[in-house]
This record gives sequence, structure tokens and C-alpha cells, in this order.
Amino acid sequence: MSIFINKHTKVITQGITGKTGQFHTEKCQEYANGQQCFVAGVNPKKAGESIFNIPIYASVKEAAHETGATVSVIYVPPAGAVMVRNRMKAKEAAGGKRTLLLGPNCPGLITPEEIKIGIMPGHIHRKGRIGVVSRSGTLTYEAVAQLTEIGLGQSSAVGIGGDPINGLKHIDVMRAFNDDPDTDAVIMIGEIGGPDEAEAARWCKAHMKKPIVGFIAGVTAPAGKRMGHAGALISGGADTAEAKLAVMEECGFKVTRNPSEMGKLLKAML
Repeated sequence: MSIFINKHTKVITQGITGKTGQFHTEKCQEYANGQQCFVAGVNPKKAGESIFNIPIYASVKEAAHETGATVSVIYVPPAGAVMVRNRMKAKEAAGGKRTLLLGPNCPGLITPEEIKIGIMPGHIHRKGRIGVVSRSGTLTYEAVAQLTEIGLGQSSAVGIGGDPINGLKHIDVMRAFNDDPDTDAVIMIGEIGGPDEAEAARWCKAHMKKPIVGFIAGVTAPAGKRMGHAGALISGGADTAEAKLAVMEECGFKVTRNPSEMGKLLKAML
């Protein structure tokens, strides 16, 4: 089992004819069941054409109607990125409906050996029973690579992005992992800024039945280097790395201040 996506998921790529959209759609097609999963692209100016044997439609509505797709991934160049006000409108439009919004500015999500939707390197993932959720893209890959190296595969890995206005949050993904019978434990990675990690930790203390390793990007590692995200801003004392780690510890997480220990800690807990 997996959370959110599996080998039967059908996907639309918005921005499929752009340089980045082409590159990552092709890589997603090449991964596991990607040939069957990526069924449509969208570009109003190139409707009726195709790329990588994927038909291009004029709109998402038309593409979904014709193919039965239930997921859309969006690639845009920096100049076309959605402004904060429009992100708020998009999040509001998705609210109250059967729509999950992931991102923006995130690596995507993957169910190893079934499907990947996004920019993560597929080869480092292995099918298994450990969930990974992270605001940091590179630290998502780091956690996955550590798990794979020590023989622990992943049930799903979800990069939720570090922007202040986003869709799915840690608490949403932790709920999904808690409900997934094929996930035995979770690595949860956060960043400085905002209350999301603390809120998720308190929910986990009350409801989570599985062991969790926690790390916050922005904490100073033993070598003296600081891991962080350019978009993560501290607005008060409660959202620093140390404050969030303290909440995680209070809520039963096994926390680390060294990101190279995430995989080893989780294996020891199991």
C-alpha cells in the first residue's frame, strides 16, 4: 500500500512542452510504471500535438475528461511562478473539495518502484516500509539515501516544500502514514519558521502509533555548519530549530541535530 499515489495513478503534466517539464516528465516516464501513469499534457497553444507519445490538450478539464487522470503536476519557469496572493486563491479554491494541494516549490512525491511525480532522483529509492516527509527537497533525498543504504526501503516519500503558503502540511502526511498499514515508522524533517512542525508533533503525541525520527533544518550540526532553507524565516522564538526539536522530544520523537544520523537512528528504534 502507499499514500496518495500508486502504480494505477494517472497523471497530467502542466508545462510539459517547457524545458523543465519535458526533462522531468521523461524521467518520470522512465521510472517504474511511468509509461502507463503519465497520460496527458496541457498547453493551450499546442493542443492536438504530442510529446513522448503523450497527447497534449488545451485544458486540464479536457485532459482529465479524456484520460481519467486524477493528478496534475505543474512545472513553470521562475518568471511564470505563481505569486503569493494567487497561491492563497488556489489553496482556497481547493479547500472543501476532494483535492489535495502539494507544494508549491517542492520535489513532489514518490511511491518507490511504482510511480514518481516530481524531480526527485528515482534510483536512490527502494520499496519498503518507512515513510519520509520533509519541507526540504535535498534533505528528503538525504533521508531516503540513508535508509536505502542500510537496507530500509520506503513506503512513500513526500516533499511538501518550504514556502509559507503551501498545501499539504506535516500533520496531513503524518495522518496518512499513521493510517497506512504498510508504513512501520517515519522520518519527519522540518525547517525553521512557522508552527507546522510543532502542531504535527503534538498531534503525533496524541495519535501516532509508530516510531518517528525528527530533524529540523537550521540547527547547527556538530561540524559547525548550519543546514537551512533560503525561504525559511524565523518570526519568533517558538519557531527556531532548537524550539521545534524540544517540542518533538517532548512528544516522543527521537530527534537528532546531525542529519547524517537520521537513517541509523530509525533503524535502532526498529
